[in-house]
Amino acid sequence: METILLTVFSFTLLFIGIANRLNTFIRMLALQGVLLFGITFLKLTEISWFNLTMILLETIIFKSIAIPWFLSYILHKNKIVRETEPFVSYFWSLIIITGFIILSYIISGYLGLDKNTKADFTVAFASLLTGIYIIITRKKIITHMMGYMILENGVFLLSLTIGAHQPMLVNMGILLDIFVSVLVLGLFLNRIGNTFEEMSIDNLSNLKD
Repeated sequence: METILLTVFSFTLLFIGIANRLNTFIRMLALQGVLLFGITFLKLTEISWFNLTMILLETIIFKSIAIPWFLSYILHKNKIVRETEPFVSYFWSLIIITGFIILSYIISGYLGLDKNTKADFTVAFASLLTGIYIIITRKKIITHMMGYMILENGVFLLSLTIGAHQPMLVNMGILLDIFVSVLVLGLFLNRIGNTFEEMSIDNLSNLKD
């Protein structure tokens, strides 16, 4: 079952690469949160029920509900429907993200990981690379935030590999995700949105000290 969830997670990365609507990005982020909820439930079977419950609640509430809702609120407030054209075409984005998944699998083989850990590492590392790629190749600042969230999901998935022994590490990762994404970046985006309607990175060159 865990393998199925990881496979679906990989497909969300590919779908994000060809998506041109920001609402689609948000839906994929919400789906990734649900998938991480399922993976967490299946993987962290050796920790106490209290820690498992807290991690599951944090995952489903913040990654699947709160953060996607907050991003949708930003889009609605700034009246943004579609993202601007990316620097790289959607076709090549699909090829590149597929390459990330293959590269991650090859690296996991060189690391000598067992079968289950290899699958976790492959998807997690591919998510890290995809998040960085989205940040680099998209123009809108809010899309950069979504790329950061994809990257964070990869970090969270990597932390699950040792979560059975260090559950607090997973909790700290989620809390950091919540603090940076919702508080700091949320205030930043709202300030930018009040000044620049389209919130493109090209507008940052107009900012003065």
